[in-house]
Amino acid sequence: MSVQERRARERADRHERIVATARELAEEQGWEAVTTRRLADRIEYSQPVLYGHFPGGKDEIVAAVALEGFADLARALRAAVEGRAGSAAVAALTDAYLDFAAARPAVYAAMFDLAALPFAAADTPAAMRAGFEAVRTALGGDDESAEVGWATLHGLATLRRAGRLPAATERRRRERVVDLLTGAPAR
Repeated sequence: MSVQERRARERADRHERIVATARELAEEQGWEAVTTRRLADRIEYSQPVLYGHFPGGKDEIVAAVALEGFADLARALRAAVEGRAGSAAVAALTDAYLDFAAARPAVYAAMFDLAALPFAAADTPAAMRAGFEAVRTALGGDDESAEVGWATLHGLATLRRAGRLPAATERRRRERVVDLLTGAPAR
């Protein structure tokens, strides 16, 4: 391996470590606790090293966490619906989406509340497009159904994250989402 290749690999490793550490710190203590100083201390690099990777500072780090989150969500959704069709695919999609949002609240917040990423635009990042494609496939293949389905799931995830929905009725809400998105009569 050449010196140049080794340096490129070390730089990529540092980049990944910064993003992973920001993600961990945000999940542990919230995004308010994520500062370049804290990140630098945790990964044992100087702040200028962080800014060398992320010239935009914390905002750019949050965006990197968000994009990683979208890639993780897309993988989770694809895995959940694989080999399923119809209401079984929609139920698996619903569970995977809402479980993802509940298990990673800080990442979910970065994805939808904190990072200024372009949705439904020519420059929408591939990781975001992959998540939309997974939703679209599970819901029958058209953009409008995918948009309504994603909005429904996002609304439930957001309300749940804010503590505005009772936990006791979670399973019933999920069933109703499947009914709504598949056009099935209410159970």
